[in-house]
Amino acid sequence: MPVTLPDAVIRPASPADLKDVAEIYTHYVLETVITFDQTPPGHTDWRRRLDELAGRGLPFLVAELNGDVAGYAYAGPWRPKPAYRHTVEDSIYLAPGMTGRGLGGALLGALLPRCAEAGMRQVIAVIADGGSPASTALHERFGFAHAGRLAGVGYKQGRWVDTVLMQRALTTGQDG
Repeated sequence: MPVTLPDAVIRPASPADLKDVAEIYTHYVLETVITFDQTPPGHTDWRRRLDELAGRGLPFLVAELNGDVAGYAYAGPWRPKPAYRHTVEDSIYLAPGMTGRGLGGALLGALLPRCAEAGMRQVIAVIADGGSPASTALHERFGFAHAGRLAGVGYKQGRWVDTVLMQRALTTGQDG
């Protein structure tokens, strides 16, 4: 069921959305340090990611505003080892100029219950500390706790960048 803002709809991503998703992410790869990718993934890479997440029952959502993709969010495996199978990492990106409208919160608010429905127990946020507190503040609003900082682990645009680790429990069950 789509989540709506006054002018936006949060819905599952489809293959038709991937061109817009790729364009949004390309901006962050080429212009910022908030992702450590240095080469933007192509359409085939995004299709593979969409298919992989769908095959695992994990959410990949888009925020649609006036018929255009204004942002996206997905939950992917945290680590490849089997013991981590109930933990995911969230990724949220908004199109340039679309921040400050509540879209990030709408996406994260829709993503978390879908992660729980998929049987996930923990969500990890790995946030590049590029100087803006917006991502950290967004995750704090949704109950994420600070879990640590990794100093100088990424080198991009001529500088070393820290990452902030945040974590949120979705369930309290212990069985796997």
